[in-house]
Amino acid sequence: QLSAEEIQKDLLTQRIYLFGTDIFGRSIFDRVIIGLRFSLIIGLLAVLISITIGLFIGMVAGYFGGWVDALLNYLMNVFWSIPTLILVFAIVLVTGRGIQNIFLAVGLTMWVDAARLVRGQVIGLRNEKYIQSVKSFGMSSWRIIFRHILPNMLGPLIVVSIANFASAIIIESGLSYLGFGIQPPSPSLGSMLAENYGFILSGKPMLALIPVLILLLLVLSFNLVGNGIRDIFDVKSEVLT
Repeated sequence: QLSAEEIQKDLLTQRIYLFGTDIFGRSIFDRVIIGLRFSLIIGLLAVLISITIGLFIGMVAGYFGGWVDALLNYLMNVFWSIPTLILVFAIVLVTGRGIQNIFLAVGLTMWVDAARLVRGQVIGLRNEKYIQSVKSFGMSSWRIIFRHILPNMLGPLIVVSIANFASAIIIESGLSYLGFGIQPPSPSLGSMLAENYGFILSGKPMLALIPVLILLLLVLSFNLVGNGIRDIFDVKSEVLT
């Protein structure tokens, strides 16, 4: 027969949970890490989809102009007028819930910012002298767009990509909070807040505040990185200072 000291030493394992556990005994820290992984994956895929669509539509509208620009600009204004969350809800309800449908829905609703930015950049660049000179050599329009115009607007495009990354993370968390995002038992920062927001009134607010603080720091970090990259590519501001 083992003594209490021997049982505690040999048979019991003591574990320390940095953020504590939820009502089911699951580690909050582990669930936050997994939730961050889902948020980053969804944000990355949504940004890739939105930038690809916005880049193509913006370059076509800005370079060719005329009725093409009017038609695509009308399409951008239509999507711009629809609230993002309502459009995401509609797409999720049609395609179903799941991580693959979430980043698809978020990506299909965030391309307008990139398209408007690219359109404005292309309109400003297409009248430059070096563009007119390569036109005189008989280069095709698509070669001019991808070879000479696209490299000169990578800076603003990177900035809007980082901003869309932060927005995609917020949208995904909002969907999960409302029950339209990542489904249990898979964790998400939004679903963790939905599960634990009742503890705010019971005197244990950290269970609900931890995912909120992590989400706040994550979005803030992306915004700071975007501002830093914008300052790096903004040559005019450096000259003025």
